[in-house]
Amino acid sequence: MDSLLKNFSIVLSHPKIPENIGAAARAACNMGIGGLIVVAPDDPDAEKMLKMATHTAAHLIRGMEVYPDLKEALANFSYIVGTSARTGRGRRPILSPREVAPLLVQKADQNKIALVFGTEDKGLTNAEISLCHQLVKIPTAEFSSLNLAQAVMIVCYEVFLANFKPQQKDIPRLANSQELELMYEKVKDTLIKISFIHPSNPDHWMMNIRRFCSRIGLSKNELNLLMGVCRQIEWYGKSRAQKQEKGRAVKKEIKH
Repeated sequence: MDSLLKNFSIVLSHPKIPENIGAAARAACNMGIGGLIVVAPDDPDAEKMLKMATHTAAHLIRGMEVYPDLKEALANFSYIVGTSARTGRGRRPILSPREVAPLLVQKADQNKIALVFGTEDKGLTNAEISLCHQLVKIPTAEFSSLNLAQAVMIVCYEVFLANFKPQQKDIPRLANSQELELMYEKVKDTLIKISFIHPSNPDHWMMNIRRFCSRIGLSKNELNLLMGVCRQIEWYGKSRAQKQEKGRAVKKEIKH
């Protein structure tokens, strides 16, 4: 587990279903989050929690801290993030998990961070939100309600990614300038033949294609793919023209 992730804890306020606590523990464990705190659970059935946590996250269930109220549970945290789907008047600016995660990782070097989730049906109350330094809302489509464990996983995942330092990826062999120029000529010729660009000023239209390819950086294989597409378009055009020519020849013979 990364040392910074150890400074994060999941805090579940008044959860109603013990299986949700277990599933949240599993999500936290998957992403390397260090602690689990539960505030006044309705049903503190450890067996049900452990069933959903599986053996991998069982240590979080066995070591979780239980408090009677959220204020006491958060006493030792320097930075507190509350999750909320509501954006009512008077509420502070709300960030997405992806926006807030890098900020939290920076703070976690010297501070303990609490990621707070409210009860399954109503979320965090206004009083609980007042204890938070920052609010987070998980972007969704029209239906904004998420299962508690799903919400925990999404937030933990973004924190994990923000903390994760990826290895240098192997960069494929990129097409050189000479190969690109040959491709651009081929593409231009093909687009003229299918009347996609006007032959009087093709370079003007090709500028956008050049900019696009320069921005993404074409590999040699990708360039070969585009060249193949152009050749196939030209073959299809010739084949269609030949069929049309044969059709006209047949009609001419019939008339005679």
